[in-house]
Amino acid sequence: MDLGLKGRVAIVAAASKGLGRAVAEEFAKEGCEVAICARTAADLERTANEIGKASGRTIFWRAVDVTKSDAVHTFVEEVDKKYSRIDICVTNAGGPPAKKFLEISLEDWHAAVELTLLSNVYFAREVLPRMQRNRWGRLITLTSVSVKQPIDGLLLSNSLRAGVTGLAKTLANEFGADGITVNNVCPGFTLTDRLEELVEKRAKDAGVDREQALKNMSAQVPAGRLGRPEELAALITFLGSERASYINGTTIQVDGGLVKGLL
Repeated sequence: MDLGLKGRVAIVAAASKGLGRAVAEEFAKEGCEVAICARTAADLERTANEIGKASGRTIFWRAVDVTKSDAVHTFVEEVDKKYSRIDICVTNAGGPPAKKFLEISLEDWHAAVELTLLSNVYFAREVLPRMQRNRWGRLITLTSVSVKQPIDGLLLSNSLRAGVTGLAKTLANEFGADGITVNNVCPGFTLTDRLEELVEKRAKDAGVDREQALKNMSAQVPAGRLGRPEELAALITFLGSERASYINGTTIQVDGGLVKGLL
């Protein structure tokens, strides 16, 4: 299937590793010009080189703290100047710490708001007017199945990612007539460094080792296993394509059947 992505310009945030990296790799394979950001320059440079070598494309990268609106503005402006357009933006950020309510300080709450919610606002403010001018765009927010089914031990994520979903749905309504789609993608238990934090907490709480904690998590999934980053990336690449032009305002989980709700 030709996704119509050749020559499109895609921004992927938090792309030095994990889910963001897998998404950037898929867009590069499909012929996109890809710009990636994350906090650590050394990790980004290595990732850009590896993706570039595998895809035969040059990957643009910058170290960016997505909790800083000025940093996001500068990055998006650089991408726009280099490629003269921005077609796709995948917002993503490392999740807030795994804690229960009484363990969470007010400072934790403020930091989580900036990381999990406001980082999406900063990117949306920068890319949507540019997409509007071109009458075409794809904004994809990457959150968690916690927006459909709260995950024990991830109270900050459960609370704030729901706000991102509300943001995405409202933006889809506001910008749909401009040829722009806005969708929210929700990974379930996927094999990344982020999952390790949750595994360690669950192992400690249950008094079991890491391997048993992983087995316990896998047993919750009807597919009987944890997800792979490239499985999530496949959906995001499709949503970023010409073929997904009538998919707008949705929240889709990639979770092996973990969420038990009907919608």
